[in-house]
Amino acid sequence: MSLLPLIQAPFSQVCENNKAPILAVLTQAFSLNRHVLEIGSGTGQHAVYFAANLPHLIWQTSDQAEYIGGVTARCEQENTTTNLVLPLILDVTAPWPVDGLTPEIDAVFSANTLHIMSKNMVEAFFSGLGLYLPQLNTLCIYGPFNYQGEFSSDSNRQFDGFLKQRDPASGIRDIEWICCLASEQGFTLEQDVAMPANNRLLQFVRD
Repeated sequence: MSLLPLIQAPFSQVCENNKAPILAVLTQAFSLNRHVLEIGSGTGQHAVYFAANLPHLIWQTSDQAEYIGGVTARCEQENTTTNLVLPLILDVTAPWPVDGLTPEIDAVFSANTLHIMSKNMVEAFFSGLGLYLPQLNTLCIYGPFNYQGEFSSDSNRQFDGFLKQRDPASGIRDIEWICCLASEQGFTLEQDVAMPANNRLLQFVRD
């Protein structure tokens, strides 16, 4: 028996609150896919839950280096499936770990990431999809978005202020800009689904 202490897996109540509504959309959106890359796995709660409930998928986790320990801890301590893959280090502003990414990845999921990133990072996120994932045909992004430059709720306006106070480069993004970046990589918006807490789930597809 190892005498090393277990790393405490981080926990997000937000993830617990939104995982079931997100799964309801992903069940349909990823029904024809086989290998998903999650960008920004965070606490790992989504990964463990979705892998268990979408057994036809291989679920590849990833995050920046500083968060890998927490994602790994969650996966190792709670995962009971064989289709969840331990995280890759992935920084969207650097060359992606091409050697660690199978070319068979055909779907990407990312939750609550684009409003944390700077605009340059968001652009790098979409560029990376085109550069490193040639088989990618389905992209699902969860989070808050603005429409025609307007906040969809007072709570999102307040959240945006909180984000900018913490990091002026972050903030809730306009959906029109996101769709433009996706279009540059050959994606079109398939559906825009209302989610709890004034969030959305955007599903993009590429032929």
